[in-house]
Amino acid sequence: MKKKLILGFLAVVALGILGIWYFIFYRPTHFKRDVADEKGIAVTAAALVKAYQENEPNANAQYLNKALEITGKVSEVKPDAEGKPTITLKSEDEFSNVYCTLKQETPGIETGKTITIKGVCTGFLSDVVVIDAIVTKQ
Repeated sequence: MKKKLILGFLAVVALGILGIWYFIFYRPTHFKRDVADEKGIAVTAAALVKAYQENEPNANAQYLNKALEITGKVSEVKPDAEGKPTITLKSEDEFSNVYCTLKQETPGIETGKTITIKGVCTGFLSDVVVIDAIVTKQ
């Protein structure tokens, strides 16, 4: 009886360790969201920034963790601190814009050009932040 109890306990511990390993190491690297396969909510950069400035909780309910197709004028193209390509889209407020981190380098993007970017909104700091973005229209 004692031997079965110990074996049962070890089986539960082994399953627990396996579950922890799966959710910490395996799942995050194998089940990434691909924004290219999603239908995005169409919005301009100016309207998106304005929505967050006027009422952040409502804007979060509408845009947070959702795929967005944002159209706007490019104000800056440069790599971030990790070397990933980024594009900043202008809004009507010169101190708050849409900051997009791209999945991969996209050649031909120039400042002043109007483009459309599809990505996942992660919220509002001083800029609206969009990650895993792709350029859908140049």
